[in-house]
Amino acid sequence: MKLSGGSLARLINELSALPGIGPKSAQRLAFYLLSAPLETAEKLANALLEARKSIRYCSVCANLTDAETCAVCADPRRNRELLCVVEEPKDVLAMEKVRGYKGLYHVLHGAVSIRENLGPDQLTINQLMNRLREGRIKEVILATNPTMEGDATALYLAEQIRPLGVKVTRLAHGLPVGASLEYADEITLTRALEGRQELNK
Repeated sequence: MKLSGGSLARLINELSALPGIGPKSAQRLAFYLLSAPLETAEKLANALLEARKSIRYCSVCANLTDAETCAVCADPRRNRELLCVVEEPKDVLAMEKVRGYKGLYHVLHGAVSIRENLGPDQLTINQLMNRLREGRIKEVILATNPTMEGDATALYLAEQIRPLGVKVTRLAHGLPVGASLEYADEITLTRALEGRQELNK
């Protein structure tokens, strides 16, 4: 079915702009929403608007939260000497599936990438370094994705962190090269976490 314009075409177009949603999936979602009760579409629209208005970055770790600090940073039971550095908020969710990790997080919001013109100044690296200078963190686990950009970011961070006397480790490469944390299963992530190694100079 070819749509030249109108509300349906616009809805499909907007849905297909979402990551991982192709034109056919966008059509299926659009027709589902149009055939569902009006209340379903209203709930979805309201949830989206509420999330966009209320969710911000945690003032400590830069994760997504609807409070000043996220639930992990606010939890007094977390190990405050252990810090896991990840690229994106979705990576925190992936790591939290591994119930064995009880430390804190820091979200970079990307990786150093020449291709995307992302340098260290565009990430939350300054915020990370300020946290480390406070002297409470004893080990930093670099859990950037096993990609060229993730590896480059990990090496850059290791060089910046070592002079502070903080132990720097990297997740073991039980994770396939080029993969993303969000798609890794719990067993793979657990093994990668347990097999993390100190980054050598």
